[in-house]
Formats: sequence, structure tokens, C-alpha cells
Amino acid sequence: MPDAEKIVLLLRNTLITLNDALQTGNFTVLRDVAAPGFRELNSAARLSQIFSSLVQQGVDLSPVTVITPQLAEAPTLDQQKGMLHLKGYFPGQPVQINFEVLYQAVDGRWRLFGLSVQPASTTTAPQSASDGAGNEKK
Repeated sequence: MPDAEKIVLLLRNTLITLNDALQTGNFTVLRDVAAPGFRELNSAARLSQIFSSLVQQGVDLSPVTVITPQLAEAPTLDQQKGMLHLKGYFPGQPVQINFEVLYQAVDGRWRLFGLSVQPASTTTAPQSASDGAGNEKK
């Protein structure tokens, strides 16, 4: 199991590589740095189709370089398949980035094997203030 710093680095590198692909329309590098099984199943054109909704929404993942990811579940490691599963989000306003990533150990390195990224609007409760006499102002 990688330590917490390595997990943050893995996530940031993956999402920045995806962000580069979203901004340029070129998904070749994302495909090429992934595990062999991922590359076999996904052409650059297929990845472009899979992530087309993020492109259409104009999603910018660059804030992940400075925001600490929050894991929604403890990382899990499947020793038999050599798979590391991470699920969580990068908090942000007005949008947080939810992710689920699967990495495979290949030649001593964690390589991308599965990726889901979904922007989610963060909403806050309406703010109200009191005028000091107990009357709320909206």
C-alpha cells in the first residue's frame, strides 16, 4: 500500500494528465502512461468520447495541484490482481471534483487502470444575518 503522500501524488498526476487531455483534445498521453490493459481497451479517440462531457462543460482540473484530495473510503489493495482503488473528491467552490481511480502495479510502478471523474456543484445553505434586534435580514 502506498503511503498518503504517494497517493496524493498519484491522484494529482492522473488528474493533471487528464486535464491536459481535456484542454488540448489529445488523449494520447493519458492512454500511453496507463497500464497495458487500459491501453488495450482504450484508444485516444475512445477516451475523447468517454470524457467528452467534461470537455463540453469546460471543466478545469488544474486546482487539484494545490487542493488536498479527501478520500471518501479507505484505499483498498487487491493483492492478487495488484490493484489499488481510490475514491474521493477534491473540494472546491463552486465545484468539487469527485473521482474514483483504479491503479495497477506494473513493473514496480502504479499505472492507471480505471478512471471516473465527475464535477459536482457544491451548494451552501442560504446565509442570513440578524439586525441585532432578533429580526433576520435576507
